[in-house]
Amino acid sequence: MDRRHERPAVTETYRTLAGRGQAAFEVQGSEFIGHARPVTTVAAAETFVASVREEYADATHNVPAYRVRAEPLREWSSDADEPSGSAGKPALNVLQGEELENVAVVVTRYYGGTKLGVGGLARAYGEAVKRAVSDAGIVTERPHERFTITVAYDDSGTVRGLLESSDCEFEASYEATVEFVVRVPVETGASLRDRIRSATSGRAEIER
Repeated sequence: MDRRHERPAVTETYRTLAGRGQAAFEVQGSEFIGHARPVTTVAAAETFVASVREEYADATHNVPAYRVRAEPLREWSSDADEPSGSAGKPALNVLQGEELENVAVVVTRYYGGTKLGVGGLARAYGEAVKRAVSDAGIVTERPHERFTITVAYDDSGTVRGLLESSDCEFEASYEATVEFVVRVPVETGASLRDRIRSATSGRAEIER
């Protein structure tokens, strides 16, 4: 059973994973392997789910779930042919309970010959996600945006100085003109763009 929900997105800081995580354990002969990773888009989450399904194509089940910051927040889980409510929902419940966003998980199961029942499956799938999340680690992030600034060489020093003194990350490319690709927290992006326009008297071309 698939479940997709949409909730209003928010712009403040959020909890997500520090990196990839994995954990494995057995319950009455069945092996459960939890996989977790941070993602930034629904497409990236679905790519991760597909990659785990492909890598573990011989598994009995590959149960996915994700929560992605979009407009609005996207949540999804699937029981992947396990009994309804026994797998996808418990996996998603862990992400909700930890208030994690921009996270995708997949729990791989190799059946060991003993049926666990809905309650046993729910506990096992939830535990696999908890362990994978613990292995990955949790961090607090601020939402970011990207934009590109293109200027002539005469203005490049001014723009670079502004960027270096701001709370942002950037890469510069010096060719016929100078291009800066900027990554900045959403709450400070507009003011930074305004300062750049002012400092260059509107000569900077800014694309979001």
